[in-house]
Amino acid sequence: MHATYVIWSKHMTKFWRSTEELLGLALQSVLWVVLFGVGMRGMISNVEGSDYMSYILPGIIALSALGGAVGGGIVLLDERLRGITKEYLVAPIPRLSILLGNASSTATKAMIQAAIMLVVGVLMGARLSLNPFGWIAALLLLALFAIGFSGLALAVAAISRSIMGYHGMIFLFNLPLLFASNALYPLSVLPGWMRVIVMLNPTTYLVDAVRALAFGVPATLPLLLSVAVVLLFAVLGTWLALSLFQRSVLK
Repeated sequence: MHATYVIWSKHMTKFWRSTEELLGLALQSVLWVVLFGVGMRGMISNVEGSDYMSYILPGIIALSALGGAVGGGIVLLDERLRGITKEYLVAPIPRLSILLGNASSTATKAMIQAAIMLVVGVLMGARLSLNPFGWIAALLLLALFAIGFSGLALAVAAISRSIMGYHGMIFLFNLPLLFASNALYPLSVLPGWMRVIVMLNPTTYLVDAVRALAFGVPATLPLLLSVAVVLLFAVLGTWLALSLFQRSVLK
């Protein structure tokens, strides 16, 4: 665990010292909520009994987890290409610690971006529920989802040979996980064939649970099922990242 903390601390220190990364993270959050959320609210006033800003904000927050995970994968790939990962491997630490350090720093950045989006969304009219325990549960689910997608991103980074190759592969996960879900529109308006795809997407369960827990939007899926799917996604993502990382270092 100490090795995981050291790697996490190293990445977060670089993050706090990078003005460009901090500014980009903050501006991306504001632009998504203000330009997309407010613009779409002008077209759709209410959906499933709630204000559209309250409905769409959990989906935008999920997007921050996806974007943050992609950035975390780039960090691991860059360290692989520059030979820094080999220095980790000769140290007497478990290989899982290397991945957990990357995944935890990525999840931390995603949580910071989610907090910024939440504040901006509330200022733009999103209405939080009155249950603070729901807010905490929603944040925990978001952290688990960020770890799961970080695992996917790190798995791709472990086998990619270039930055461009990484982006090409991660693109296959990024957009489908967001747009083939209920993040932007309710399940009831989707055609049957697309609804099947959406129900296989862990993002759907995260967004539905966060809406219900933090914003009081009526859940369309069983809450316990959503929690179980997000937890399973986090475990499988971490397992996949570890498996592919071990395979790559044995070559």
